Amino acid sequence: MSDSGSGARYFWCLRHHQVETDANVCPAKYVFGPYASATDAENALQLVQERNEAWEAEDSRWAGEER
Repeated sequence: MSDSGSGARYFWCLRHHQVETDANVCPAKYVFGPYASATDAENALQLVQERNEAWEAEDSRWAGEER
């Protein structure tokens, strides 16, 4: 699937566990995005996990705790 240069937006659907586009996207409460590519949308949950871990580590450092 080539998605570069098309101007399309991609979303990761939490309900269907698949990439969706503007043409078939579920309501906003069920999706992450938009992303510029289908690959980025497929990696949405990994990105969320990485960000959560980084934020939790920063919260611990701010509170004076070490992880």
